[in-house]
Order: sequence, then structure tokens, then C-alpha cells
Amino acid sequence: MVLPVLSRIGRSLLVVLLVTMAVVLLMSLAPGSAAEVILGEAATPEAVAALNAKLGLDQPLWAQYLNWLGDAVRGDLGESPVTGQPVTEAIVERLPVTLQLAVMALLLALVVSVLLAVASAVRPNSLVDRAINAVSSVFLSVPAFIAGPLLIYVFALQLGWFPVTGWSRLSDGIGPNLLGALLPAIAIALTEIAAFHRVLRADLIGTLREDFVGAARAKGMSGAYVMLRHALRPSSFSLVTLAGINLGRLIGGTVIVESLFALPGLGQLLATSIVTRDVVTVQGVVAFIAVVYVGVNTAVDLSYRLIDPRIRKVATA
Repeated sequence: MVLPVLSRIGRSLLVVLLVTMAVVLLMSLAPGSAAEVILGEAATPEAVAALNAKLGLDQPLWAQYLNWLGDAVRGDLGESPVTGQPVTEAIVERLPVTLQLAVMALLLALVVSVLLAVASAVRPNSLVDRAINAVSSVFLSVPAFIAGPLLIYVFALQLGWFPVTGWSRLSDGIGPNLLGALLPAIAIALTEIAAFHRVLRADLIGTLREDFVGAARAKGMSGAYVMLRHALRPSSFSLVTLAGINLGRLIGGTVIVESLFALPGLGQLLATSIVTRDVVTVQGVVAFIAVVYVGVNTAVDLSYRLIDPRIRKVATA
């Protein structure tokens, strides 16, 4: 048991290392530097070179990366050369916004998709099933950068139910916070609902045809009990895997939505840092997201035994 866990941790650390290396290489291909952004367009080449030397940006790329990596291993993600703010502090400030959006979107997607999948799987190819599949196809074809403006136009500008942009923290009250977070969360959740529904629907239809489900029905158990007790849990493997993977992806994939709704989260921080050539902040944010991503995936793998007792029996056999 110990060796597989250590192997998993080693692979996860390798993924984080490769991701941060790729960030450095990609950022090096972009023209300009943080010194040019700080000094402005009127800066002389001499002033830019002097500031690059002061910030350590005149060193070879591999030396910059190794210096950053050595500090990151000790928990220091560096300091932004553009804002002067420690990267760890910037992440801590903005993480609650992004985390709330990602969790809200994931919970909305799970609840709605489970309800739709159960309704579809009870009578496959029925009118209800076809209607739900049609709605799911629409959701799947509408990305967040299209759903976001549509939701803003209808529910914020026309109906006035939600604020157009901006963010209210929980300290300002749960009501204002949820009003500011719900539309962005829905914009993120739409495509997740479609993906979750399709995966769970297919697995449920297959499970409902298994012999143990037929035996449960033959004992006189109600359809709702059979669905919830015998069919839903063993059909949730793919859904749990997909949800776990998507949670890590959602934490790093809210850039467009946070920009559309002017939300002070990690996505907006990452987008701003890329524009200003703030490599240190980009590295820190990407490294944090990569750690969260691989951590969530590891937790998903370990959760399989809790979902289906058959996994525990195989492991102990």
C-alpha cells in the first residue's frame, strides 16, 4: 500500500515540475519583459537593462527557474516584480473567490446532472429522455464566454435580478455574495452539466440491466429505492472521476468568467500577470493550480473504495 502511494506522489511532483518548466519556456517566447512594463514605453534600453539586472531577469532562463524552484520548495513562491506583492499573499487573497466559483459550479452541475440522468435512464429513448438530451446538447455547445454575456444580458441587464459585475465577500452578507456568485457559477456549470449527464446516463442504463438490479426488483423493491440504493452508487465511478478532474480544472479555468464578471479571483490574477509579463506570479499561480489538480485526482482515486464496496473486497482478496 505504501509503495503505490509513494509512486503516486512521485508522479504528481513530476507533473508539477514539468508544468512549471513549460510555463517558463512559454513565457520566454513572448516579446518584452516585466522591466519594460514597469518602466513604460518611454524607458531607455539602459534603464530597462538596469532594472532587469536588479530583478534578476538578466540571468539565463535555467538559472532563473532553479532559483525560483529552490525558493518554492521552501514554500516561498517569490515576489511579483510588477506589484511588489508576495505571490503567496496574492494567491491567498484571491483563492476564496475562485474556490467558491468552482465549488458552486461543480455542485450545481452535479445536482442538476444527477436529476437529469436519473430521469433519462428510467425510460431510455422516451420523450423525456430525448428532450433532456436535446437540452444537454445545447448546454454542451455553449462555452462560458458565450453563456456569460447571455446570462448578464438576460438576468442582470433586462430582468435586474443580479448585479452586472463585481463581487461581494461573505463578510458583506451571504445574500449579496450569492447574488454576485450565482451567474458566474451557472455560466461555468452549463457545460459541466451536459458532460456529467451524458456520462452518468450511460452508466446508469448499463447498471439497470445488471442481474443484481433485476433481483432487487424481483424482491418487490420500489423503483426509486432500486435506483438510489443499488444502481446510482456503482454507476458513479465515471462521474466521480470526471468531477474530481474538473474541479482542479475549474479552479484554473475561470479566467474568462472572472474577466467577464470583473471578479477578483485567481483567473483574473493570472490573466493580468500574463499581460504584464509577470513571470514570477504566473509560475506561482500555475504551480498552485497544478498541486491542487494532482491532489484532487489522488483523492478521487482513493475515494473509489468508499463508493463501491466491491473495490474493497477485490483489494483485500
